[in-house]
Amino acid sequence: MADLNQGRGRSFDTRVLWVEWLSRTAFAVRLERPSGFLFLPGQSIRVDQDGMERDYSLASGPGDDHLTLCVRLVPGGMLSPRLAGLKPGDLLHFTGPHGYFLYQSAGARSVFVATGTGVAPFVSMARAGARSFTLLHGVRTAQDLYFREELAASASRYVPCLSEDVTQGGFRGLVTTWAEGNLAPGSYDFYLCGNRSMIRDFTLLVDERFPGSRVSTEVFH
Repeated sequence: MADLNQGRGRSFDTRVLWVEWLSRTAFAVRLERPSGFLFLPGQSIRVDQDGMERDYSLASGPGDDHLTLCVRLVPGGMLSPRLAGLKPGDLLHFTGPHGYFLYQSAGARSVFVATGTGVAPFVSMARAGARSFTLLHGVRTAQDLYFREELAASASRYVPCLSEDVTQGGFRGLVTTWAEGNLAPGSYDFYLCGNRSMIRDFTLLVDERFPGSRVSTEVFH
């Protein structure tokens, strides 16, 4: 296993392989993996484009020969529109790896909870061999269930939690609502990655309904 501190603070230059739209509001960027860059599943890189910096979790497996980012397009944003406009061969600068949102199951049942593109680190964990976890993915519609088939194949239970359209299957409601009504009592290893309000509400739910559980969090814009 790679040392957690390997490469922290180091700078790398890479080239874009492709940009692919995952939905109307999110896209994946695939990059060449620079020689000597090591990371652990759940870690991120800090992209520096034209002097603007932003952290993005890696969706790649640690053994992949490329790096994949899952990016939400923010209209009028400082960086995401620039990343959406990248072309194959374009240069990109980043530092890393960064972060401590790591899969470290201590034997308790693992529950991954994501909203939107916050599912990216869980893709990396699955590609590194994580199995038999429960995954709750909160999005607006089924088209926003990024990496759905891959994650469903690795999870023991995959639950799409949709706030709008449920015509293609899934639970109509928030991830917290599903957990409150469907997750059996007990202690779990919860990994929460997504917007601040989800992390706040889910952490409160864990305190109330699942005592003895461990909670790891990563805010994902």
